[in-house]
Amino acid sequence: MRTTYLLAVAGWIGFTACELPTRAGVSSPPATVEVGEAAKPGMTPAEVLDDWHEAASVADQGRYLAHFAPDAVFLGTDATERWTLEEFSEYVKKYFPQGGWTYRPHDRFVMFSEDGEMAWFDEALTNDSYGELRGAGVLKNIDGEWKIVHYNMTFTIPNDVARDVIDVVNGAASED
Repeated sequence: MRTTYLLAVAGWIGFTACELPTRAGVSSPPATVEVGEAAKPGMTPAEVLDDWHEAASVADQGRYLAHFAPDAVFLGTDATERWTLEEFSEYVKKYFPQGGWTYRPHDRFVMFSEDGEMAWFDEALTNDSYGELRGAGVLKNIDGEWKIVHYNMTFTIPNDVARDVIDVVNGAASED
């Protein structure tokens, strides 16, 4: 089992070594990003997230990006992946023509601010290549529509193999 985790991490490190857009420093004001229309007004935060994941699985770029607020930030699994909507849109434009990606959400928890205008969530995700992951983020009610303002995707690492995984990641980082 330990070998399986190490091979999965090694594969992940190889994938993330691909040329991906990165961002360093503080964020600048959001630029205009061309997006389509989100599913339908009046959706709950959970319905927005479900539709967002569905749009990704069918590579519907316009619908996928329409679920983000203009000042959204997406944190990917690689330490260098902190993207504004404009930057993340470029990543989406590059990879959606190859078929998008499928993360099946389950075990989602959604909490709301006292005024009901903000919602934060965490969800377990299943992916055929990566197995179990976790997503967490914040949505904001903007003009009656819930928009993703922050999303963070992480790999879940069992504690009993965490030291081995960290050693592999640190070893790969020192080779850069």
